[in-house]
Amino acid sequence: MLKKGYDVTVYEKTGKFARFGGPIQFASNALSTLKAIDERLFQRVMSKFTFTATRRCGIKDGLRADGSFRMTEVADPSYLWDEDVPADWFVSFPLKECADFFQLPYTGVINRPDLQDILLDECRQLKEDFIQNGTPVVGYTNHDDGVTVQLSDGSTVEADILVGSDGIWSAVRSQMYNEGPVKAKSANGMTTQGCPYSGYTVFAGETVLPLGDYYECGYKVYIGPQRYFVTSDVGDGRIQWYAFLALPPGTKKAGDTWEGAGGSAQEGADVISYLKSLHEGWSSEIFYVLDNTPAESVEQRDLYDRWPEFFRSWADGSTVLVGDAVHPMMPNLGQGGCQAIEDAYELTKSLSAVQTFTQSAGTPEANREALQSFYRNRVLRVAGISLLSRLASDLIINAFDTPWSPHDQKGTDWKSYLTFLWKPVLQYLVFPAQFLFLYSYHPSGPMGSLPKQLESDWRERHRESAEKAFEKAKKEGQKSGGPSFFSMVEDMVSA
Repeated sequence: MLKKGYDVTVYEKTGKFARFGGPIQFASNALSTLKAIDERLFQRVMSKFTFTATRRCGIKDGLRADGSFRMTEVADPSYLWDEDVPADWFVSFPLKECADFFQLPYTGVINRPDLQDILLDECRQLKEDFIQNGTPVVGYTNHDDGVTVQLSDGSTVEADILVGSDGIWSAVRSQMYNEGPVKAKSANGMTTQGCPYSGYTVFAGETVLPLGDYYECGYKVYIGPQRYFVTSDVGDGRIQWYAFLALPPGTKKAGDTWEGAGGSAQEGADVISYLKSLHEGWSSEIFYVLDNTPAESVEQRDLYDRWPEFFRSWADGSTVLVGDAVHPMMPNLGQGGCQAIEDAYELTKSLSAVQTFTQSAGTPEANREALQSFYRNRVLRVAGISLLSRLASDLIINAFDTPWSPHDQKGTDWKSYLTFLWKPVLQYLVFPAQFLFLYSYHPSGPMGSLPKQLESDWRERHRESAEKAFEKAKKEGQKSGGPSFFSMVEDMVSA
């Protein structure tokens, strides 16, 4: 919005900014949106980016992967009659092919500290004091001329519009939808501030490790009985892993620095042992990753999302919700941050549409209608992506299992046969349709040969930085990346 000439002030909960933790995925649709927002911003993000979709990304058999991280054929039907044909890989995701179809940059990740630095610098070049730290929004009052915003220190601010982008535990949404106090739990503990517990908790960790497929594989999902395990290259030799488990909410075994309570090395070691016990009989590839993970890097988070808001607008008068504040979603498609970027672009477009050449902002009535138009334009796409994200977890946990094979007894129940039959459908129909749908939103338009040039420039940097990291870890060992931004800020505020 600053790029479009709006006078924007961000009221931020945290008292002071600090560089913080892990990566965030930007899929092709988000990268296209960034380029449409601003060319320089896009270029700066690309300079810090790690592409994953230019290499194989897909699903591996968690029990049959042989432990060598080999890159075997995905679709070789001869494994049905020849037991010597490897069956490590179940399906691959057509990320690169779908991006090429629209001529878009390839999906990948960027470190949050790098992204934060870029965004802060870009915004401060337009408005030095655009952000006010330590004064979050706690309420609002709509009126004929706009909205009065209540801040945590008791002060108020007058604004034309209020954009509630305050995350899943949103104070703005709490008032708009009458949800009660922020983070208020239901009587049965299964819903927090209107967000139902997904049924899943996720453990995560990070390690610097030269896997046998490091340069050939972007990320992989190991599937097996009642759970799945994900590893992803996140740049600089680092591998981030996730273990998704169906456990009751509050089954805490490790800290969560996003909630201001990081775990200890002992907790991390206990979690690693716990995960190894749960994956007994699975591929040694998983154990190799877990055994080489610094214990203090391990965290846990219960996953919450929301059903799509088909019957309640995201806007109330001159106030509107965006991003996780209104549509938090499961992380399986990596679209949470991407949809927030799309929201920002579409909201700005809706507000700009009610301006005139001589009037830098629309009238209060026009602005209110622009917010409703934004909701109507976004709700169906966001709902589809949110439901797909939830469906991915439910299917893998409840309907997928080790695929049936005629050569062993590792997959013999009905889910194993179903998983086996799903393979060609997923490979040639479901996943192509899914990613074509995701990438069909690309406001930048086709980029011609630019995506391939960006990937070529990155590949050399990637290998050089990874080899340096591997060598350093070999000589010096490795430590966790340090506390997250949120835990750092907790320390600053309490001090």
